[in-house]
Parts: sequence; C-alpha cells; structure tokens
Amino acid sequence: MRVLFWVLAIFALAAGLVVAARYNTGYALLVFPPYRIELSLNLLALLVVGSALLAYVLIRVIAVTLGLPSRVRRYRRDRHRARQQAALLEALRESLAGRYARAEKAAESVTLPEYASLAAVIAAKAAHALRAFDRRDAHLARARALPDEDDTARVVAEAEFLLEQQHPREALETLQGLGQRRHTAALRLEMQAQQVLRNWDAVVPLISQLTKRGVYDEAHAERLRRRARAESFRRKDARELADLWKSMSDGQRTDPQVAAAAARAYMSAGDPLAAQRIIEASLDRNWDAGLVSLYGECEGDAVRQIQRAEAWLGRQPHDAALLLTLARLCARQGLWGKAQSYVEASIAVEATYAAHLEAARLHERAGNIDAANRHYRESLALAVARIRDTEEARRRLYSLRASTQATPLM
Repeated sequence: MRVLFWVLAIFALAAGLVVAARYNTGYALLVFPPYRIELSLNLLALLVVGSALLAYVLIRVIAVTLGLPSRVRRYRRDRHRARQQAALLEALRESLAGRYARAEKAAESVTLPEYASLAAVIAAKAAHALRAFDRRDAHLARARALPDEDDTARVVAEAEFLLEQQHPREALETLQGLGQRRHTAALRLEMQAQQVLRNWDAVVPLISQLTKRGVYDEAHAERLRRRARAESFRRKDARELADLWKSMSDGQRTDPQVAAAAARAYMSAGDPLAAQRIIEASLDRNWDAGLVSLYGECEGDAVRQIQRAEAWLGRQPHDAALLLTLARLCARQGLWGKAQSYVEASIAVEATYAAHLEAARLHERAGNIDAANRHYRESLALAVARIRDTEEARRRLYSLRASTQATPLM
C-alpha cells in the first residue's frame, strides 16, 4: 500500500512539473563576456538538476572505489570469523556427542584469539577422554598462554583432570586460581578433593554452600554432613577430640554415626569411659544396632554397662545385637552362664557369624569341643557367605558403572 502511494505521488509530481513547464515562458540570460547565452528557464532547471545528479553519482563512484579495499578486508575478516565460529560450534557439538577425535580436530582449527582459549580447553577435554595425556597437556599449555579475561573453563577442566588422576592436592591448588569466582562446578570439585584428602573440617561448609545453590536437597545434605562429622574424628588426639566434641550440638552428638565415630576415636585414644558415655547417651535417644555392637567392644565400666544393657533389653527384648553385646559383657565379667544364655538367645533371634563365633569361644572355654567346632563352622560359613555377597554386589556395581561409561568414538 505504501509503494502504491509513492508511485501515485511521483506520477502526480511529474504531471505537475510538465504542466508548470508548459506555462512557464521565462528564460535565463547568462553573460560570459564576450559571450551571451540565452536559455529557457525550463532547460536551465533540467541542466542544474542533471548536473547535481551527475556530480552525486561521480562522488559515490569515487567513494566506493576508494573504500573497496577496506570493504574487501572487512568481508574476509567476517567470513573468517564465521568459519571460526562454525568450527568452534562443531567442536562443542562433537564433544557433547562423545566423538572426541573429531572434537579435538575441529577445536585445533580454531585460531581466532577470542575463541582460541575456549577451543584449546575443548581440545584438552577431548584428548583427556582419548587418554592422550601428552596432547591434553599441550592444549592446556596453549590455553594458559593465550590471553583470556575469564580462564574459569580452563581452571575447572584442569582440576577435573587432576582429580581423575588422583592428584587432589594439585587440584585444590589449581582451584585456588579462581579466587572468589567459585561457581557451583568449582565448589563440587573442591569438595571432592577435600574428601579424598580427608579434610573433613573443610567439607562441612562446602556442603552448606552447595545446598544453598540447590545441588543437594536437605536430606542428602544432612547425610553428607553426618559422614563428614563422623570422619572428622579420625586421627585426632585427646585434646582435639574434646574440642571437636564440644563444638557439636546435642542433636549431632546423639546421631548414631557421629557417636560411633567419636566413641571409636576415644577408645583409640585410651579413654573407654568417655566412649561408653557417648554411646549410652546416643542409644537412649536413637537406637542403633551398630552402636549397640560397639558398646560391647568398649572396655569401660563392665558392671555399669551390663546394668544399662539389661535396662535396654526391657525395651528391646528381641534385638540380636543387644543380646550378643550382653553375652560379651557378661563373659568379660566371668558370668559364663549368663553369657551362654544371652548368646544362644541372640542366635535364636538372628544367626550371625559374630554370634556363632562368640558361642564357639564360650563352649571352647567350657571344654565342649564338639559344640565349639560346630559353632566355628557355622561362623565360617556365614562369614564366607557374607564375603561372597559383598563381592557380588561390588561386581554388579562395577558392571553397572562400566556399562554407563561412554566409549570414546574416533
């Protein structure tokens, strides 16, 4: 509609000019001594307009001609940039598809300074997946040498490589290069490195940061915190144990996993009474079979332990672990009859290799060799079955992991 309007307007203007020229009888006199030129006014107008148009065209031609080299250079630069962008996109696409050889080849062809650093990181990841570590290191060195305002991709990739090759300390040092630019992926890598190094005191705040960022839900985060707290008791002396235990809340102290770790640490430090108190406080609030078994290994005040365990038995009359613990405590005090009764009750509830082994020891001490040998055989059979089940579970897990790993494609 707009084009039709302009066409009609031009035709109307032309018709108007023709009519105006027809009724225009004026003339122009140009004097260039000794010459005189007389022209109609219409012709003079046409000459002026035509001269202006011709001058405009000549100026445009000259300008285009003079600017042609720069336009050619700009065209070539844009075309080169487009090819480099296409190569970078191809490298990224092939890397995500698992075609690492193609990804590395495409990334190597990227030389444009603003893309070269990222392309070198992609090539390094592809070479690492292909187990070509020499080429990977060469790509990383190239990325490190290139100017790049944001080297986060290179730092994170390098930390990943170091962690996979079991160099957690070097991975942490690499991540330090990010300074305060710790994004979620970097925090996860830092947490993995700290876990491998068993720096459990540094793991807990990292779990909190990752939870705030939505990486873990609260239930999973609490499980990770519980494990970190439990592991933090390892390799600490008595003073460090006391400080760490005081720094925990009541809820953390009575958590079975944390209490078990703390009790083992105190037992190793030569303070079984402290371990006994920790286990008792936890079991009073949170019943746990593993913690009950550990209570039987704690060589504290045996008489008091028997009393507490028998009080628990009133609430947990069919707990096999508690019955076995009572058998061990009674045997430690020389109460052989009660120990025998408790171990037989434990086997009746749940036959375990530990219960059969304790029964074998009691029968052997009493001189019942046949009964002792029978319990030893039962204990050995249950232990072998447990080992087989564990190995089978490990094989299944290994097969599952192997089947889910992507095979590098050439």
